[in-house]
Order: sequence, then C-alpha cells, then structure tokens
Amino acid sequence: MTDEAELRHLRRCVELAAEAVDAGDEPFGSVLVGGDGTVLAEDRNRETSLADPTRHPEFALARWAAAHMTADERRAATVFTSGEHCPMCAAAHGWVGLGRIVYIVSSVQLDDWLGELGVPASPVRPFPVSEVVPGIEVRGPVPALADDVRALHVRFREARANG
Repeated sequence: MTDEAELRHLRRCVELAAEAVDAGDEPFGSVLVGGDGTVLAEDRNRETSLADPTRHPEFALARWAAAHMTADERRAATVFTSGEHCPMCAAAHGWVGLGRIVYIVSSVQLDDWLGELGVPASPVRPFPVSEVVPGIEVRGPVPALADDVRALHVRFREARANG
C-alpha cells in the first residue's frame, strides 16, 4: 500500500516526466528522498535534449547521491520514479548503495505499452531491479498513477510522430 507521502513524491515524478515530454525527452522523472522524508534532489529524462542516451533521471540521482551523501544517508534514502529502473540505472543505484525504490510503472508494463504504440524494442533487455541489485527493497507498480504515465508516453510518441 502506498501512503499519502509516497503518492506526493510519485505525483512529482509524473510532473517531472511531463516536463521531460515538454522538452522533447521521453517521459521519465525521479525524486530522491532522504530517510527523514526530505526531498534531496530530483531530475527528469534528458536523453534527447542533451543528446546522451545515458541521461536517465535515476542515473543522475545516483551520481548526485554519490557526491553529496554519506553511505548511511544513501542506504536510508528512497528513489521515487515514474518507471522501474532500467538495468543501467539499477546498477548505478546498487553501486552507489542507495536504499529502496518505489516506481509507478514496471518495465513489463512499459514494454507492453510501447509495443502497442509500435515502438521498436529497446537495445537493452529490461530486467526487474531485484535481478540487477539482489536484496534491494522495491515497491511498485502503483496503479493509481499508471494511467497518467501511460498518457505521457502516448503524448511523447504522438509529438515525435508529428514533429
């Protein structure tokens, strides 16, 4: 069960994903929250706008955490995100030693949606975060916000097709 504080952070992830779409990037957004509930950092996808396919928000937050947090602070933190981490981001999360992950949409859901939209398969096979980082606490999907995330993916693909 997702509580109201978690939903607030997840709603912010949706807002960041919408900002990404508005900038021409794929709809992903993430928020890093400290163990005390304080928002420490946030980011959105920047793959297209920065012409770098590694500019995922989860990866950016892992880098930020490595530079600004102690190991104990990282372990106590939570990354809230619009979509389940890809293998690259999951590995960065694990290497940095961040705590739990709460995501809205799973990789399986996203792959199904993208397939319905005629998007070619990713060059990287999606794996559940727990297969990349064994023992990590992962919560998701969160059905209450899944339609919002799906709508952003549809909007992004329509804008790309028309644009």
